[in-house]
Amino acid sequence: MNTEHPHPAAPVLPAMLAEEIPPGVQEVILPNGERALAYSTGPTNPPPAPAAPATPVAQPIPAWAKSTALLAPTVGGGIAIAAVGLSAAAPGLIAVSHVLWSAVAAIAAGGTVAAVVIGRVRARLTAAQRPHVTQHITAKGLFGRANGTINHR
Repeated sequence: MNTEHPHPAAPVLPAMLAEEIPPGVQEVILPNGERALAYSTGPTNPPPAPAAPATPVAQPIPAWAKSTALLAPTVGGGIAIAAVGLSAAAPGLIAVSHVLWSAVAAIAAGGTVAAVVIGRVRARLTAAQRPHVTQHITAKGLFGRANGTINHR
């Protein structure tokens, strides 16, 4: 093995005739100067050089650009009118928000009062309806028989 070239030299094959080359295959020159056959992915003929620029032809404006240009002032005007309307309605909106907060406070206070009243009424009803039981039990001695009375009121 040759130490100057780590790979063995390629065998020299006889040249192919032009008729033997299949379609789509062309001769290329590799970066090291060697000629080889390869499949081409692009056109075999180089593309023609671009011609000198001709005078530009005016193209029509697309329909979407026209409608967008016409809608822009309309949308902007609508936003401006909405801003003026909100600024005119601001004092009324502030008053309505104060009324709503007052209503919330009244509802909360009413709920608290209702809960306290219901609790007191329920306590009085249950105390009046609860039976009062009294028991008297007596027994003589450690293991004596117990006697008792129960009084219901």
